[in-house]
Order: sequence, then structure tokens, then C-alpha cells
Amino acid sequence: MALSESELILNPDGSIYHLNLLPEDIATTIITVGDLSRVGMVTQYFDTVEIKKGSREFLAHTGFYKGKRITVISTGIGTDNIDIVFNELDALANIDFSTRELKSSKKQLDFIRIGTSGSIQADIPVDSFLLSTSAIGLEGLLHFYEAGHVRNKHLEEQLNDFLGWNSHNIVAYAVDCDTKLKEKIESNRIRFGITVTNSGFYGPQGRSLRLAPKIPDFNTKLASFTYQNQQITNHEMETAGIYGLARLHGHRAISLNAILANRATGEFSSNPHKTVDTLIKYTLEKLTS
Repeated sequence: MALSESELILNPDGSIYHLNLLPEDIATTIITVGDLSRVGMVTQYFDTVEIKKGSREFLAHTGFYKGKRITVISTGIGTDNIDIVFNELDALANIDFSTRELKSSKKQLDFIRIGTSGSIQADIPVDSFLLSTSAIGLEGLLHFYEAGHVRNKHLEEQLNDFLGWNSHNIVAYAVDCDTKLKEKIESNRIRFGITVTNSGFYGPQGRSLRLAPKIPDFNTKLASFTYQNQQITNHEMETAGIYGLARLHGHRAISLNAILANRATGEFSSNPHKTVDTLIKYTLEKLTS
């Protein structure tokens, strides 16, 4: 059955509504970054860039690195934006825009997030790299989808019992990374951990400027949880949504974090640009090795 104009919204040129992209504009390997200025940080290393399109906070470049076609797209901050980006990227790959019908043969995409993050464990130094083996969603996105079959129910049940935050209307969900993509990217330079995805940067991550957080022991409580010999290691604002929507659509996803802050020690990177740039070069080499 054809999707209505109010569900699949297309621009006059036939591009998808928010991203302003056509199906032929994207590769099957997609690097996501939060900051649109980081798109150029990645594609400066490409041999060629064939597509440069943008709308709002969504900027996309598609080109070739060592013979591999890759799309780099900025998502902006937060899983509200991830909901837009990942649904529309899947639509570009798996919906026929001319008939507005789902394609019978589905295309699988690989998503690699290159993002920044703050550690909540004192032994994870700033400027290190961390791959999120699982993501804990505290922002609620996946509660709006029939997502039980892609969630790590055992992890989320243990965590929710441990936290006891139901009285604060906080019910976490959990989703794991794609193991095959993890194996392609991992090395002894990469740490592993469970990442928490938050609905904001200040109160939702236990920060206090002029407003007092409702949960005063927010970070220490999270940092003391363990699951199958893994700790909760870091905060950010996209990974749980990325893992959830990727799995629901049948795609693969991993999230790589440049640790720029250590919340336990109060440190922040003295050269964040260099740290992110090093992670970008590492990722591109791994994708083409």
C-alpha cells in the first residue's frame, strides 16, 4: 500500500523532507556526526566528494575514501534528531519514492557514529576512545516503537531494578551494538563500555549550574552499576536511539566516542579538535582495511 503524502513527505525536487537528499545521494556506509562542522573534518580526507547537500542542521557529504563510497551526515544533538535522520535515511534506501511503496528487497546500511562524550569512570582518561557495546536510553525514544525484539531486556531489567528511578518517571531501555561491525572497528586502541544516552546536557546528565538536579547522586549511582563485568562508562545524547532505530530497520550500527571530559575527576581535554580528528582518521582506516 502506498504511503500517504503526510507520512512520506517529499520536497518538490523529490528529495526527502528534512534531509533534502535523493536516494542516489547516499552510500550504504554512513558516518554520523553531531556537529555539522565535523562533516568537513571527515571528508577533508576523502579522495573525492561528489555530493554536498544540507538543510537545517543536517549536512551530508558523499564521496570516496580509498575506493570506498561513504556518506557523512550531521544529525544535530539528541535522539529527537536521530529519529528524523534514521527514518529518512532508511526511507532513502528502502522506499520507492515514485510509487511510495516499500521495496520488496531491503538494503542494509552500516552506521558509524563518531561523537564526543564524557566519562563517569575515573580510570577512563580524557582523549581516549570508547566503543559503546550497549546503550542505555534514558530519553524515551524507543518507548514509542514496537521495539521489544531488539532490546536487551536482561540488561534493562537489572539496571532499572538497581536504579529504582521509577518514582522519577525514568524507565531505561537498552540496545546492543552490532557485533560484526564492532569486530571490524575494534583494536587495542579502543576501550569498551556501556553508554548512557540522555535527554539533555545539564540536569539530565547530573550537571548543576544554577538549577539543582532532582537526582543528586545521578552519576555515582550509574557508575556503580555492573553488567556481565562491564561498567556504565560514559554519557552522550544519541547512541541509544541510533542502536534502536538501526536494529529495528535491519541495519548495523556502532558508536565511537572521543572522551573529552571526565566527570569523576572534573577534567576536560586540552585539545578536543585533535582528539576528534585522530578518531576520524582511525575510523576511516578501519573501514577500508
